[in-house]
Amino acid sequence: MGKEKKRKGSCEAEAEAEAEAVAERGGGEEKRKKSRTAPSEIKNKEKRSAVHAKLKREKKILKRKQAKARDAAYKKAIELGEEPPEKKVPRTIENTREPDETVCRPDDEELFAGNDADEFSAVLNCGVTPKILITTCRFHSSRGLAFIEELKSVIPNAHDYARGTYDLKKIVEYAKRKDFTAIINVHTNRREPDGLYIIKLPDGPTAHFKLSNLVLRKDIKNHGNPTSHKPELVLNNFTTRLGNRIGRLIQSLFPQEPDFRGRRVVTFHNQRDFIFFRHHRYIFDAKEKKEDSKGKATQAAKGKNLPEKKVIARLQECGPRFTLKLISLQHGTFDTKGGEHEWVHKPEMDTSRRRFFL
Repeated sequence: MGKEKKRKGSCEAEAEAEAEAVAERGGGEEKRKKSRTAPSEIKNKEKRSAVHAKLKREKKILKRKQAKARDAAYKKAIELGEEPPEKKVPRTIENTREPDETVCRPDDEELFAGNDADEFSAVLNCGVTPKILITTCRFHSSRGLAFIEELKSVIPNAHDYARGTYDLKKIVEYAKRKDFTAIINVHTNRREPDGLYIIKLPDGPTAHFKLSNLVLRKDIKNHGNPTSHKPELVLNNFTTRLGNRIGRLIQSLFPQEPDFRGRRVVTFHNQRDFIFFRHHRYIFDAKEKKEDSKGKATQAAKGKNLPEKKVIARLQECGPRFTLKLISLQHGTFDTKGGEHEWVHKPEMDTSRRRFFL
């Protein structure tokens, strides 16, 4: 009996020891699981934000280390006279866009011949001075009128006329008689400008744009006031045949001889078929170049005490700020009934994120 009790006691002790070992292993696994837990699974808000900040900080440090290692490898390869490693290009929607047959090429003689004989060549070759008529829809708002006033400060030789009850076709005929080169019609919906018509005179074409994200000059922080100098014009990423046509239409609104003393620049930047408009003034400023301790030592050794200066460009936004999206391009002047369209945006065109038309 005594021996059997001893055996039972030893078995129970072994079982308890084994259970404790299993519990310890389980606790370790739980700790590892907790360490792998995503911040979104943590219910406590303060702890969740702390874990997220820690992970973000670690990721930033790792990224910085990798960048320093790449720069060191690049410099070392140049010093040794070897071929430096290729720089990785990030994969974006822009550089993975679907192939398009209408993309313009530098050796496209047909395109250049067409540009020399199109509707905009008279203005772009400085044969005619642009003269723009700006008007509204019949039911306009104070915000639309404020937008027109700022457009007049952006486009030289622009004049605004009250729409009244006149049809747009009659306004086109009036503008032809008065030698205007283009009409800009601002459409308003619920007191907010939401559309823009640009009609090239006398023979078209007519472009209809959706207008969005309008920010007037007074709502831009630390904005500048534009001068009356003729602005420089920057057109970016109008790469297709349609984009080239839209770019030349926009270009025909501005004089082709900018006044560089005014330091004004107007930018139309096309990205994924959205045209972003910005208006800036710029200045070139000389700033002392910061040097490290090695650079200072070499200067002291050479006996040069003069600080090096570098020229930087500073920008000040003048406004307004808005975004355009092309809806249609029509042959000739404005005609809703018998007009023939060169291009119309349709919903079935938006089946791919990597297909662009401008």
